[in-house]
Amino acid sequence: MITPAEEDYILTKAYVPEHIVSLMGLISKGEPFLIDGYLGFFKDNWLILVGYPLVRDSSTERCEKVLEQVLSSYRPEYLWFVGPEVPSSLSKISTERQTDQYYTFDLEVTKPKTSLLRVAEKASMELEIEKGHSFLKEHEALVVEFLKREKLTPRLRELYLAMPQYVPQSKSSCVLNAWDNKGNLSAFYIVDLAAKGFATYLLGCYSRKNYVPHASDLLFYEMIELTRESGKKIINLGLGVNEGIRRFKEKWGGIPTLRYEFCEAHYGYTRTASLIRDLAGKL
Repeated sequence: MITPAEEDYILTKAYVPEHIVSLMGLISKGEPFLIDGYLGFFKDNWLILVGYPLVRDSSTERCEKVLEQVLSSYRPEYLWFVGPEVPSSLSKISTERQTDQYYTFDLEVTKPKTSLLRVAEKASMELEIEKGHSFLKEHEALVVEFLKREKLTPRLRELYLAMPQYVPQSKSSCVLNAWDNKGNLSAFYIVDLAAKGFATYLLGCYSRKNYVPHASDLLFYEMIELTRESGKKIINLGLGVNEGIRRFKEKWGGIPTLRYEFCEAHYGYTRTASLIRDLAGKL
């Protein structure tokens, strides 16, 4: 459990989406904790450790020590780690690995190409942009359509499927909707504004049934304006994911800025086994 003051500190120091306590808590349903400058989430027999230290010059040795503390205190059966580098002790036993890069867009440095502004303006003639805080049946239908045609990783699919619960409960999310002239939802973006230093692009979705050319470009432009209005200068665009998504982010000026590594480890003991070991130690 963390205090409101600790959460405010985390959001001030945050530089990756995993540092957004409300976002991670609502999606994972886990209880947040803070240990020696590292954020984590715990529930039942699993634990998530965010290996991006809030004090950015922390060493890999410190991360290893925090991992040892976490395992000793919580004794999870499953552990998921995300960070710039997987600790060596986890590398030896990990059952799943993923490597990627975080992309960011700097409003002060990057100026979108005139050609992109032109196509966004053209799309605006056929679309009405709305800033909302609801996830409607139209959004759910568009997600179903999107997931049927796109091959996404299991965790990314879970993120899309978590939006009907996340958006209504989040005080920091904003849904940018693009409605066509017939009242159909052509595309939408979901952005989180909780972190003090950046806006977070969570996900985007567009329809082929109600397709309007360059709807996604228009929403990207609107996301830039939303970020500017919120007083932030950086957009964390999330991971590269695949070649198509990387090309789109790079087209608008997003650049890879931080290494991302994910791993899953199974420690092979249950909560009951942990309690038995505790009891044995006391005896």
